[in-house]
Parts: sequence; structure tokens; C-alpha cells
Amino acid sequence: MDRYWGHYIGDTDDSLTLLAYLAEKGKAEISLREIFGDFGAGTLRSGFRDTNPPLVYEDADGWEMDIHMAIDLVSDLAALLLECRENGSVNLLELDDTLDMDNGRVCITAGPEDTALLCRILDDFAANPLAYDIAELMELEDLEEMAAIVGELRTDLARCQ
Repeated sequence: MDRYWGHYIGDTDDSLTLLAYLAEKGKAEISLREIFGDFGAGTLRSGFRDTNPPLVYEDADGWEMDIHMAIDLVSDLAALLLECRENGSVNLLELDDTLDMDNGRVCITAGPEDTALLCRILDDFAANPLAYDIAELMELEDLEEMAAIVGELRTDLARCQ
């Protein structure tokens, strides 16, 4: 997990929102499709390049929690999915010790079609980082470094299918 988490992946407010969502679900196993569905990722008009409309889920208390950048959601999920494929699960408490959960372990799953979608988005970002809304918030050098890391993540994820 250390290879990717904390290196432009897993170190944003969006990452904390995703981890809180996974902890609140309280499931030992959750599919990528369910996660995308809960956040409304299928409603994005421009694929994952522009986070419009916002990606939102409602927590158990009725609060709307949002993801500001769709590429953050995709790259975080790719890193978590890779960890699950390599080690069977990921311990969310190791990533955020403030989460309110007992075990902390969760396994994210994805079928071939969903994995292919994830890889296509990662490929697109690695090749075209300036086309993504996150480019407005990052220095070019940092964006290029993130794109290279995302490209490596995509390669590792494709290898672990």
C-alpha cells in the first residue's frame, strides 16, 4: 500500500471521504460498481475528466459527503483494489486511524468490465492530465508527477487481474 498511498493518491480530502464511506458501509466486501453507484459516478457528463455533477453520497446521519475531483476517487479506488488483489483486503484503520470501526478490513472487488473501465480512466489521465479538472489546482510539475504515478498504478492493476 505504501507504494502508492500518500504519493498524490490517498492524501486528499476526497480520500478521507472515501475512507469514511467505506467504514460506514460496514461491509467486509464491497464492489467497485456499488461504490461508483453510491457516489453517482455514472452521472458524470464528461467521463471522469470533469467532476460535474458533483459526486455525492449521503451518510447515515443524512449529511451529503462529496468528492471534489473524480480522478481522486478513481486513483484511490485503484490503489485500494490493487492492495485487495495482492493481499486479500486492505486495513482502513492503517490509512486513517480516526475511523469508527472495529476490524478495519475491507475487500474491494471488481469484475473484468469494471477493472477495464478503471484502467481506461487511469490511462487517460496518465496521457492527458491537463484535460482533468484537477489540473486547475496543481502545478504542472506536480500534475506530471501524479500522471506518471497513476500510469504505474494502472500497469500494476492490469497485471493483477
